[in-house]
Amino acid sequence: MKTPLIFDIKRSSTKDGPGIRTAVFFKGCNLDCFWCHNPEGKSALPQIAFFKDKCISCKSCLEICDNNKSSCTSCGKCTEICPESARKLYGREYTVKEVFELIRADKAYFDATGGGVTFSGGECMLYPEYVRDLAILCRSNGISVAIDTAGCVPYSSFELILPHVDLFLYDIKAITPSLHKRGTSQDNTLILENLEKLIETGKRIIIRVPVIPDFNDGNELKKITEFCDTRNLKYELLPYHEFGIDKENAINNFKA
Repeated sequence: MKTPLIFDIKRSSTKDGPGIRTAVFFKGCNLDCFWCHNPEGKSALPQIAFFKDKCISCKSCLEICDNNKSSCTSCGKCTEICPESARKLYGREYTVKEVFELIRADKAYFDATGGGVTFSGGECMLYPEYVRDLAILCRSNGISVAIDTAGCVPYSSFELILPHVDLFLYDIKAITPSLHKRGTSQDNTLILENLEKLIETGKRIIIRVPVIPDFNDGNELKKITEFCDTRNLKYELLPYHEFGIDKENAINNFKA
């Protein structure tokens, strides 16, 4: 089983499905959306980000670095010693049990609000065996499981986890194939085919649409809503924001 990296575990989230939820963000994505608000989730490898505005030039990071940055291994030592958190490591391995114990700590909030856990990313469906094992643990302990996915994976990955998932938060960025490819680097044929198959299973699905200015906010948005309406799919429109820009700049700062 491929062990993924996880770049964030967000507790008490109210934006990743119904109720209060714990959202687990997996590293690695096979789309390349130009507006991505989690750019630290694109690469499947560990990455160090450098937030220049926080740096006080104390050089603690250089003193602890085994390689003086000449051949960085993304070990994260410099992020641990930085007194101003100017450096941050995105991505570390967790065992299934470690993640489950973090999730289970919030079960009282899930029970009180109709929440649960949401597996997101990046693209969590790139790691179906790991997600399945984690979902089985959660469901067997009374924790509802949601999957936040762009759907660009083989349908066999969905079949592997279907019995253990309560809700799919399914992204649709565009209906027009050429537009989808221009904005995400990938055609959307597989994404829409997978969605049609998921609909047939009767699983609960909420379509999530990031509304991106000058990309899908005009006639394309009408196509998306009509697509959802003809299939009786609930959809949510997600407003564009620029939260990812600082993170992407920080990752690029460290590469420079």
